[in-house]
Amino acid sequence: MADNDILNKFKEDQEVTEIDTTKKLKIGIIGTGWIADAHIQQYKKMPDVEIVGGADLIDGKAEKFFKKNEVENVRCYRSHKELIDNEELDAVSICTYNRTHAECAIYALEHGVNVLLEKPMCVTLEEAVEICRAEKKSGKVLSIGFQPRFDPNMQMIKKIVESGELGEIYYIQTGGGRRKGIPTPFGTTFIEDKTAGLGALGDIGCYSLDMVLNAIGYPKPLTVTGYTSNFFGTDPNYYEKHPEYASLFGVDDFGAGFIRLEGGIILDFRIAWAMHLDTPGDTIIMGKKGSLRIPSTECWNGSVGGPMKIYHNVAGEGVVTEIPIIKDNSEGCFYKKIRSFLDAVKTGGKAPVPTSQIIINQAIIDGIAKSNKLGKEIEIEIPEI
Repeated sequence: MADNDILNKFKEDQEVTEIDTTKKLKIGIIGTGWIADAHIQQYKKMPDVEIVGGADLIDGKAEKFFKKNEVENVRCYRSHKELIDNEELDAVSICTYNRTHAECAIYALEHGVNVLLEKPMCVTLEEAVEICRAEKKSGKVLSIGFQPRFDPNMQMIKKIVESGELGEIYYIQTGGGRRKGIPTPFGTTFIEDKTAGLGALGDIGCYSLDMVLNAIGYPKPLTVTGYTSNFFGTDPNYYEKHPEYASLFGVDDFGAGFIRLEGGIILDFRIAWAMHLDTPGDTIIMGKKGSLRIPSTECWNGSVGGPMKIYHNVAGEGVVTEIPIIKDNSEGCFYKKIRSFLDAVKTGGKAPVPTSQIIINQAIIDGIAKSNKLGKEIEIEIPEI
């Protein structure tokens, strides 16, 4: 089969969906930190959205947020409970720090509000289970904020695996990170245990895991041997302007795991906020008919670092098929993340990034952290929802 024939297998036309503006959705934003800026900017592009309320624990922060983003007539509250109790909401974006994801999501679902929950889903597997149970009981839409899912290059990975071009998958190496990228420009909420709970594992590790797990259909994890460290975050010399941050650093800045998945698949994973490398390696998906190499990025950004390559045999000879980078001329991944969520709310459809998948992602992250504490391999058990 010629390279062009192989590439043509993965081509498809992009659909353009018309937005029904006959009913405006009433939206609330919980947490008005920097990620909330990305949410509100996308909501402003949508003619069927009315932002009616916001909440933030810091007095006056929500008011400043909406004024900065030029959104008027928004009522502001000091807690997610006050917002949900006092407004008739169709949906909320939860943009708070990790430790409060679970309580905010559960409260919203229990009060009949659809939820777009920023990543990571939460901090522990136990919290993820409680979120999923609240979702099931409520019957509402709960989608997790994994915008890389909507990158056409990321979607290509799933198409390649599902096409059968690689055959049966048996080994995956994935991860990534930054040479110097501990996220402190916006303060310390990302690095303190009391607010974040997870470091690189939850911030960018969840994306890296989703890239490959989504491609192979999210098989259940069976066991994990995990390791985490924080050599850089706890070193005052790392910080040019705020050496005092080192004493506050309470999460991981590097994590790794060796995970056995159902179906005999091995997942070798590593992620870093800081390291003496530009990358810990490309992502590799190995199958019995072929393998796929996905170039890493210098600073893990939710996409691929260059053209992907399929290594396989044609007529008995080893060949390499290069998959060109796909240019996305649409509104972008963050817009699609929010738009797909709102479309599910309006139609009663399924969550675009469902918790039935992301609870597996969370179980692996949780398993890595627990295995590190115990210093041994552990079994992963996800309770029935």
